[in-house]
Amino acid sequence: MPHVITRHCVGTCDTVCVEACPVECIHGPIPHATLRAVPAAERGVRFPGVQLYIDPDECIDCGACLGQCPVSAIHMDCDVPGELRDDIEVNARFFGRKVR
Repeated sequence: MPHVITRHCVGTCDTVCVEACPVECIHGPIPHATLRAVPAAERGVRFPGVQLYIDPDECIDCGACLGQCPVSAIHMDCDVPGELRDDIEVNARFFGRKVR
């Protein structure tokens, strides 16, 4: 079961989860270096609606990213809260995939 980044990441885009991931499966529409160059407090304004995503085919379910997220946006796909379940599909679609 892959991990999923939920919409709670929108505007946060803290890349500490990227650094923790041993297989580099966390990506987004903005390059990581560009995100890191912007102060955390400004990311929501500079990159409205932007979040990071976990590639469901590359994720090895190690959980290294879980405790790193400052907004608790990352969950195992089976543990995503009900009101955020559609974020599983959003993550998969970002990578051009269907939910497994």
